[in-house]
Amino acid sequence: MFSRIILLLSLTIIPFSSWADTILTSIKPIQMITHDLTLGVTEPEVLLSANASPHDYALRPSDVKTIRHSSLVIWFGKDLEPFLDKVLSQQENVLTLSKIPDLKLRSYGEEQHHHNDGHDHGTHDPHFWLGVEQVGQVANAITQKLIEMDVEHKDIYAKNLKNFMNSLQSTDVQIAAKLASVKQQPYYVFHDAYDYFEQHYGLNNIGHFTVSPDRKPGAKTLISIRKALAANEAKCVFSEPQFQPAVIASVVRGSDVKTGVLDPLGMDIPVTQGSYFAFLNSMSDSFYNCLSN
Repeated sequence: MFSRIILLLSLTIIPFSSWADTILTSIKPIQMITHDLTLGVTEPEVLLSANASPHDYALRPSDVKTIRHSSLVIWFGKDLEPFLDKVLSQQENVLTLSKIPDLKLRSYGEEQHHHNDGHDHGTHDPHFWLGVEQVGQVANAITQKLIEMDVEHKDIYAKNLKNFMNSLQSTDVQIAAKLASVKQQPYYVFHDAYDYFEQHYGLNNIGHFTVSPDRKPGAKTLISIRKALAANEAKCVFSEPQFQPAVIASVVRGSDVKTGVLDPLGMDIPVTQGSYFAFLNSMSDSFYNCLSN
């Protein structure tokens, strides 16, 4: 009996077999990408559930505890997850994706259709995971960090990265072919999040309800969109599952415009091998289904 107690006590104080047992990602898209890069070594955790928005999240004490116990935290940066800025400034191993050298981010200052209205959304579009080129850059940076911290599994990480990049390329080709027939169709999105995807595939976004979901759409914007819909200028209006504003329903009421849903966080996609590519295909399907005849 005594020896059994000693055995149980010893089991409770065995350390993690690897630092990688405690990788924490801020949002689900980063978790999906990291999941494929750590296959065979560990499975990354995520801080925010996919039905929560990083734009207006408030940290709980349990979140802070999770962060403190993580060996590596991967986040975009304060432009996307401002609630993490302070706590991560005191954290040792942090990978801030917005600081990746030469990461190709859209500058808001250069975009004529982006109006800050005195509200600070940072200088660059943080929705990198909707851009194929940007995700390739991020995957390389994450892999470099993994190898730096866990050289023992260097070969696995390198192989995972190669497989990821191959899948990214093939998925990109498939999506481009699928969306080719609907590229000219005009539509509105709920918030200004999809530019990397839209620019890459040449889609015809004619406007958004709001720059950021933490801001209510302005009256001028709603009047403008309502007029455009009345004149049949748009094929589709997209909402998002994280935000269900009655405003979209009221704007489309009485018009013939189709409605669709774009989920920028992949809420219904289980995190397994290839889940990021399932996410891209789901985004592609959402656009195609609403914009096709």
